[in-house]
This record gives sequence, C-alpha cells and structure tokens, in this order.
Amino acid sequence: MSRAIVFAYHNVGVRCLSVLLAHGVDVVRVVTHKDNPNETIWFDSVAELAARHDIPVVTPEDPNDPAVVAELAALEPDFLFSFYYRLMLKAPLLALPQQGAWNMHGSLLPKYRGRVPVNWAIIRGERETGASLHRMLEKPDAGGIVAQQAVPILPDDTALDVFDKVTLAAEIALDRVLPDLVAGRAVAKQQDLAAGSYFGGRKAEDGRIDWTRPATAVHNLIRAVAPPYPGAFSDTPKGRLRVLRSLHPTGETGPHGGCPTLFSRDGRLFAECGDGRLLRLLAVELEGLPLAITPANNQFNEIFGTQALSLS
Repeated sequence: MSRAIVFAYHNVGVRCLSVLLAHGVDVVRVVTHKDNPNETIWFDSVAELAARHDIPVVTPEDPNDPAVVAELAALEPDFLFSFYYRLMLKAPLLALPQQGAWNMHGSLLPKYRGRVPVNWAIIRGERETGASLHRMLEKPDAGGIVAQQAVPILPDDTALDVFDKVTLAAEIALDRVLPDLVAGRAVAKQQDLAAGSYFGGRKAEDGRIDWTRPATAVHNLIRAVAPPYPGAFSDTPKGRLRVLRSLHPTGETGPHGGCPTLFSRDGRLFAECGDGRLLRLLAVELEGLPLAITPANNQFNEIFGTQALSLS
C-alpha cells in the first residue's frame, strides 16, 4: 500500500483527498491551514474529512520549517500531494517522497500558472478551463503533467460556478490517473512554459469597475469576483455600488453615445459601457443593502433622483 502525505485545503482538497482514500492510499499525515476568521469560509473542511478517517492533521505556519520537514521525513512517504494548499513547498519537502511530489492546479497548464487561475480565466474571457495534476518543482506550476480534465466556462458562469466545475475536474483527473501513478506507469508530459502564462494574486480593490471598458470586459470582471468573492464595485455620489450579477451583453447599444451611464428602463437596471453596449445588472447593493429595481419599486430612481447616472 502506498503511503502519502497530503497538503490540502478548500473543496479541491476535500475531493482529491477523498479520491486517495477511495483508492486505498495510506494517508499518513494531512497538512492543512487554520481557517482565517477574517475570511468568508464557504468551502468544505479538509481537517474535518481527515478527522473522520482518523488521519493525523497538522497546521504549521511554515511547512518548510526544518522541524516540520524532519517530522514528515520520518513518515517515509511514497508520495506527497498538494491539493489547493496555499503555501509554496520548497526543495527539502519535495525531495521526501520516493515516487514524487504532485500538485493539482486549477487550470489547463501551462495556461494560468500561479494564483487564482479560475478568476483570471473568467476575467480574460476564456471559454474553457480545467484541472491539471503535475509534478511539483520549486518553480511554481512548472512540472510535467500526468493528467488533465477540461470543463467549459459558459458566458454567465460566475467564479463559484466554474470553481465547482474545476473541483469535479480535479476529482476526475486524479481518479483516472491514480492507479497508474501508484504503479509507476504514469508518464509526465513536460510543459512548454513559453506557450502558457503566469498570474499573481488579486486584492479586493482589483474589483473596482472601469465603466469605460467594453461591456463584455465589465461583465467578465463582475462574474469573476461575484460572491463568495468580494464582488465588483463602483463609487457613486450616494455611496458604494456593489454589482453582484450581470447578464452577458447581447450587443444592444445604449442611448448615451458610449458615455458610461447607469440607468433604469422598464423596471430593469442597465449600464452603458465605454463601447456603447448595454450591460444588464441583475443584482446590486448600495452601501451593503440590496437595491430593488422593479416596475413597482424602482429604488434607483428614488435614491439617485434621476433615471440616468453618469459613471464617467
């Protein structure tokens, strides 16, 4: 029976750890994170899954601490797996397993190496993403790939929609390759990093909407950071407007000649963006409170005192 140390967090961590257990892999230690009280925890708990299976769990601040590395080395693992663990693992850890260290990344490598690949793929208008299991090197997301699974990104999918698909893609990819990986038959295909891309992390401020951009680009930002992520926003004379959901633009143009404008029509809220195309806003908040916009209750007109608000 193969012995594995698993570094894992989030839903991908839960589902991929479940795959290892289903295949009879002896998971001798789970390394995860303590939940951050300042973060919205909307995902499942790796620590709880490990506890149900009586697997010892540790949550080191620095997994590369020599004392942690020595403790894990004593377990003599055949494999090390990383499933959405948030910290970089350095060479001493990667050298521990006899049959390699493997990471599940939420993109179709070599595209979208680095941080928050699902969000970046939506922002950049991709119609497909997926999950890739690859050998871990010190250079992030650069090792040879042993399994990939693609999933579609539909025009109105939010980041949560796509993340759920990527979680399933990760489960499928791992389940498919694991027997060959354990048997030593899996062949890793080297990546052409020049054909890919690397992206960094994102901050809440990166959700600020630039209404001078094309409607499709604004829509992509809105859905890429929709709840449970911090959300896209714009500041108005009446306070911060948070846009939670929009509808993919149809190509209809607005009445304001491409001047960025927020306006209501027939009980619906629209934004005319920099390319003159209309974007329908399905759910918005003003200063943290939902803004009702219906034919019978148009709070936009009541609050702003107008049917059209310049966003320039």
